[in-house]
Amino acid sequence: QPRLVESGGGLVQPGGSLRLSCAASGFPLYHDTIGWFRQAPGKEREGVSCSLSSSEASTSYADSVKGRFTISRDNAKNTAYLQMNSLKPEDTAVYYCNVVSVGGALYWGKGTLVTVSS
Repeated sequence: QPRLVESGGGLVQPGGSLRLSCAASGFPLYHDTIGWFRQAPGKEREGVSCSLSSSEASTSYADSVKGRFTISRDNAKNTAYLQMNSLKPEDTAVYYCNVVSVGGALYWGKGTLVTVSS
């Protein structure tokens, strides 16, 4: 059954780095749009970063993370990544991977918790 599994979250000090992974199974990611979302405690879910299909080679970032986060994918591993540098306490949230397939199917992972605290 198609699924997405996020990993890489954890506790990190301000200024530290984490790399989140989103492993896809049951379908290829190459032609799909990938998005990372996050939901902080008591707040609504917000978009963090988006990557269009590999053929489009286009990425976008929320202003709050621009210059610090990088979205990428490894097609050989069928996995998407979110590299997070210079983390701030306000980055604390559950991070979700979202994929829209070329056929229009929508998939969500269950999320991975990132806590930025000293």
